Amino acid sequence: QVRLVESGGGLVQPGGSLRISCAASGSGFSMYTMGWYRQAPGKQREAVATITSGGTTNYVDSVKGRFTISRDNAKNTLYLQMNSLKPEDTAVYYCKATRLWNNYWGQGTQVTVSS
Repeated sequence: QVRLVESGGGLVQPGGSLRISCAASGSGFSMYTMGWYRQAPGKQREAVATITSGGTTNYVDSVKGRFTISRDNAKNTLYLQMNSLKPEDTAVYYCKATRLWNNYWGQGTQVTVSS
């Protein structure tokens, strides 16, 4: 069992930066594939970035070159560094932990990009 708690969301101006975090409790964090997902009002949840236990990363095309996913296994924490933010990045951001057939979600953190 893994419990995930996101933090760091907020209001940022277009072109700004924000780093959100996901703290995991429970055992085996380093063995999980971790991911950031987002859901904007009226839209389906989409995968933003993922990182495997081995450190391989993947990004949705719309954030490539702007967002960086990383993990600190010693701190059981997942990060998403978001640069050059755009209004269309506004959404609730969720972290997800996956291993075998088990999936765990956090409660989400709101990111709003607006002037």
